[in-house]
Amino acid sequence: MAALPRLGRRGGLHRSREGGSSGVEVTDGGERGLTVDGDRLVADLERLAEFGVNEAGGIDRTSFSAADLAARQWLIARCEEAGLEVAVDGIGNIVVSSPDLEAGLADQAPVWTGSHIDAVPNGGRFDGPLGSLAAIECLRRLHEERVPLARPVRAVVYTDEEGNYAHLFGSSALTRGFSVAELSNLVGRDGDRFADTFAASGGDLDAAAEVRLAPGALHATVELHIEQGPLLERQGIQIGVVTGIVAIGGGAVRFTGQADHAGTTPMIGRRDSVVAAAEFITLLPALAPRVGPAAVVTTGIVRAEPGGSNVIAEAAEVVVDYRDPSTDNARELEALIAAVADEVASRHGSRVETHWEDIVPAAPLHSEVRDAIRASAEQLGYSSVDIASGAGHDSQNLATLAPTGMIFVPSTGGRSHSPAEHTPWPDVVRGADTLLGTVIRLAS
Repeated sequence: MAALPRLGRRGGLHRSREGGSSGVEVTDGGERGLTVDGDRLVADLERLAEFGVNEAGGIDRTSFSAADLAARQWLIARCEEAGLEVAVDGIGNIVVSSPDLEAGLADQAPVWTGSHIDAVPNGGRFDGPLGSLAAIECLRRLHEERVPLARPVRAVVYTDEEGNYAHLFGSSALTRGFSVAELSNLVGRDGDRFADTFAASGGDLDAAAEVRLAPGALHATVELHIEQGPLLERQGIQIGVVTGIVAIGGGAVRFTGQADHAGTTPMIGRRDSVVAAAEFITLLPALAPRVGPAAVVTTGIVRAEPGGSNVIAEAAEVVVDYRDPSTDNARELEALIAAVADEVASRHGSRVETHWEDIVPAAPLHSEVRDAIRASAEQLGYSSVDIASGAGHDSQNLATLAPTGMIFVPSTGGRSHSPAEHTPWPDVVRGADTLLGTVIRLAS
């Protein structure tokens, strides 16, 4: 397994810059503005999709897996070929810069743009990679054309956005930070301990615990992403200007009963933790409407222990994901889920424990960054519309530090998190051109 490249504990990405402005200075980008090399961007997306591709055409590229580490090494090499400088922080976030463009701008807070390259199991090839590779392409074009800017522009690839170990893991480390104890307790969806997997990839927990950005460290951030829903395609709109991102919560609900023989233990009097978990799961869909029309709750992982077909399971763990555009509603939904778990456990003679991650708050996106996105789309002749995001993104973490915006492009059939995920290449290039125009406005 390839080692994860990283900076030392006192590396440049651990510096923070005090001060900065809460506003965003925006200028136009010329008549039509600089555009990306669409053929090069498409080729990069097709190449990245080869890392972790499975027989069904889906992508298996969990953070710190062999496929993820190989993809990272390829991406870093592509940046270095272009004359860009790459740094990797203690948690694995990749930050790409152009030393030539940053000359004389050391005192200016940078504009960041980027996304992630990890994938959900059997995921798609656009969710994350589009925003990451488009960010690198934008920086590459600025570097090639030696575009004079008033502040640095950096492309960022965040670690484990898909939450194998924690929701929006890499950007959460940048914004709230993790202690060594917290990192040591993280377990992945496959049951691996983060500390072990991270160490095997060359990571260091002490360095990971030092990753944190201070308010004022960034001037603004913007992220390009596929919509992951059907609205843009249905309306025939080319660019979505994201108004806000939902709050995300999640965690594990663990029922503990009593292990016994499957053949000799009567049905009456069993303390079957799987039956308790099954009832709990069936009650979850009715909870979301009690909070609000946009609330959702999902479970995609169920684990039984000890896991034998002829053993009544002693324990069953259900991993729950819940979301709402309102942070308060998300907290209310979490409380409802916990209350229902208690009721179910009492009916089945089980004990129940809940372990919740911190809720990632809902994030309204910055009006001036949204204005820059609209202006860039208009300058390029693209149609645009305001749209909310029902999916979580690293941008909602970054929005706590700096003015932040997001650009959506259409998703074919609204499909995402599956091999059917698709965005037509012309929409990919339109999104990247809009991103480049937005970045120039924010950094000029």
